[in-house]
Amino acid sequence: MTQKTDRPKADAAFPAPLRTATLPARKPTRFDLRPDAALRQQIADSLGLLGLSALGFRGEIRPVGRHDFQLEADLVASFVQPCSITLAPVPGEISETVRRSYLSDWQEPEGVEVEMPEDDTQEPMPEEIDLGAVMVESLELALPLYPRAPGAELGEAVFAAPGAEPLKDADLRPFAGLAALRDRLSSDGEGEDGGK
Repeated sequence: MTQKTDRPKADAAFPAPLRTATLPARKPTRFDLRPDAALRQQIADSLGLLGLSALGFRGEIRPVGRHDFQLEADLVASFVQPCSITLAPVPGEISETVRRSYLSDWQEPEGVEVEMPEDDTQEPMPEEIDLGAVMVESLELALPLYPRAPGAELGEAVFAAPGAEPLKDADLRPFAGLAALRDRLSSDGEGEDGGK
C-alpha cells in the first residue's frame, strides 16, 4: 500500500502525512507538491533515473459519504531513464491523473485465489495519508518499464552444444515450417497438374 512506500530521506521537503481522523468531513483538502532540485535528485536516484528535471503532484483529498475519502491529483514529470538495451539516456514525460479511494469498511479478500477488483484504486483507510509517498509511488508506476533509445535493437542470442545445430527464434515459432510446407505442396501440385 502507499503508506509502506520507501521515500527519500529529505522528509522536511515533503509535507507531514495527513491524519485521516483530522481531515475535514465537508470540504476538500487541497495540496500542491513541487519538490526542489535536491529532492528531485534523491527521488531520481531511488527510482534508477538519470535525471528528474520536473515533478509536480497537485490535487485534493475530498470526503466521500460519512467516513471515506478520495484522493485525485495530476501527476506531471519530466525525466531521463537509461535505455534498457544500450543504457543511453532516454528522455520522457508523464502527465496523468492519480486516484486513490480510502475506504473505512475495507474488507481484505479471503481465500487462496483472489480476483483483481474492478476498481484497483481502493485501499483500506490508513491512519495517515503520506502525499509524498503517494507521489513517488505513482511516478514509479507510471514510468516506462523498458525504455528504448532511438534505433536500439535487441539482438538475437544463439546458443548450441558443440556439434549441434543452433536453434534460432524463428525455429521456435510453432508454425514456422508451415509456410515452407505449403509452398512445397503447391509446387508439387502444379507439377502434377502440368504432367496430365
